[in-house]
Amino acid sequence: MAGFLCSRRLMEWAGDDIRGSAAAAGLPLDPILLPADPEARLGPGDLARVDFSFFSADVFPDYSRSFFAATQGAPNLKWLHLMNAGTDAPVFARLLERGVRLTTSSGSTARPIAQTAIAGMLMLARPFLAWGEAQRRHEWTPLGPPLPADLETQTIVVFGLGAIGKEIARLSLALGLHVVGVRRSPRQAGDPVHELVPPSALHEVIRRADWLALACPLTPETRGAINAAVIAALPRGARLLNVARGEVVDQDAMIDALRSGHLGGAYLDVTTPEPLPPESPLWSLANVIVTPHNSAISAGNESRQLAIFCENLARWARNEPLLNEVG
Repeated sequence: MAGFLCSRRLMEWAGDDIRGSAAAAGLPLDPILLPADPEARLGPGDLARVDFSFFSADVFPDYSRSFFAATQGAPNLKWLHLMNAGTDAPVFARLLERGVRLTTSSGSTARPIAQTAIAGMLMLARPFLAWGEAQRRHEWTPLGPPLPADLETQTIVVFGLGAIGKEIARLSLALGLHVVGVRRSPRQAGDPVHELVPPSALHEVIRRADWLALACPLTPETRGAINAAVIAALPRGARLLNVARGEVVDQDAMIDALRSGHLGGAYLDVTTPEPLPPESPLWSLANVIVTPHNSAISAGNESRQLAIFCENLARWARNEPLLNEVG
């Protein structure tokens, strides 16, 4: 029997699928459920039975502490699957150091995140912010010159061309933009870009960018990558879309550039810190749209995450390579 640490709700709505995947791979399942009380903890006997686990969407945020207390206290834990894609939290590094295999649901939220980023682009590209202000004032105020530029004449640089970045690039192509991708790995068949350059060429390509979309993971290399020098190298009036992590950007330099007009606007789903403090100037800058790290929300995410987990469960039982394995 393989001990499976998970939430009660997960087994209630997806237990048949999970048991079916395990049975098809010849793996008898022993579910070990988180206590109903989020402050309660599993005992040593239950923890010793845990072989693998799924950090599902319903665990966050109320049961996160008890879940990760259990994973860190489970001496025989071999594999943890995450509903999310990011693994920059310290707890994941500690688990990897123990030899626990770590897989993510990378790609499961790519479409809603990319669609939200493109919605932010369209709101900034078209005068929706000004129209919205006029609506709140109950004013019928048609806008005239200066006229917004057509997207078909513009260039977007997508920094990070994983699942989310590729979807942003694909949608940008559909809107007629010239798309430049920035990624370490070489070009692959089907990459939805006109150009692909390595991160070392970022300073060069952003000089042509009307839009800079950030969709990279937070790593030592990407932390602070969009610094004051990079922002200064953007053409005046360029706009920023950030669905990566707030720490990728020098936020003070970004705010200065937004205030001066060097940056023409920004859509920010992520900030530093989070939650964004009420006194942050980002809330009140007229050319900024802020969302509360919420761009991924979609009714279909859990089903997509479950499908990745069930595929990996079958692979793990058969000792095959896992999808989206970290490290």
